[in-house]
Amino acid sequence: MTSVAVLGTGLMGLPMGRNLARAGMRVTAWNRTRDKALPLQEDGAVVAHSPAEAVAGADVIVTMLSDGDAVHEAVAAAAPGLRAGQVWAQMSTAGLAAVERLSALAAEHGLTFVDAPVQGTRQPAEQGKLVILASGPDSARAALEPVFDALGQRTLWLGDAGAGTRLKMATVSFGISLTAVVAEALSLAQGLGLDPDLVRQVISGGPMDSTYFQAKSAAILSGNFTPSFTVRNAEKDTRLITEAGEAAGVRLDLVAAAGERFRRAEAQGHGDEDMAATYFAGFDKR
Repeated sequence: MTSVAVLGTGLMGLPMGRNLARAGMRVTAWNRTRDKALPLQEDGAVVAHSPAEAVAGADVIVTMLSDGDAVHEAVAAAAPGLRAGQVWAQMSTAGLAAVERLSALAAEHGLTFVDAPVQGTRQPAEQGKLVILASGPDSARAALEPVFDALGQRTLWLGDAGAGTRLKMATVSFGISLTAVVAEALSLAQGLGLDPDLVRQVISGGPMDSTYFQAKSAAILSGNFTPSFTVRNAEKDTRLITEAGEAAGVRLDLVAAAGERFRRAEAQGHGDEDMAATYFAGFDKR
């Protein structure tokens, strides 16, 4: 039976930990705010008081935290419980520079490092239907196969560690920019004195339609911004994506503009709402 330490039980980490436990794995979870991890006890998981306690004896360590600094801090704090040979699946969206730092931290402690960010938000995490963008040594695959099978509908193995994050920068750029485009179109209709639902009616069933358009337009039109992925995290990702583009010599005009919208929405008080709340950035006062 695979034993897994889950560091980070927020919007994504909690359902991921639950799916691991329900798949029959021994799960020990830690979160900075311990109360957020306690629901996992209902599924048989153990909630640790520290990262070191969580990782002690684990075959696999999964990190799902807000950013690279938070991941580095948690794993550094786990050092007393680490042992050489453990497999570390770093599944947060951390950015290119952070992955290099985290890989070095893994080497320092003799961990097998796998860069494995996920494509998907809260609902796919709950359903075990994430797409896992894995990159790292072949020697880690056997240990991670049952873990990734419990978390995702498919896993892409992409080569050396770091390739997963590079691909995640491209795919999350699409999702974030598309959200901003949907929100902007509906806000323009509103500003022009039209019912924004007319935009949905025109697009529905046509070549521009998509499940994603329907989900984000429905959130905006209903005013239900229960987060699948928050404005705050989306803004963070726009900065990571822009940095990746700059490093690669690629100009990313759309994602840079989306970042400005997310910053305005966050300043308006929508930071913890779903990123569809970038809709409000189309107006000076909302």
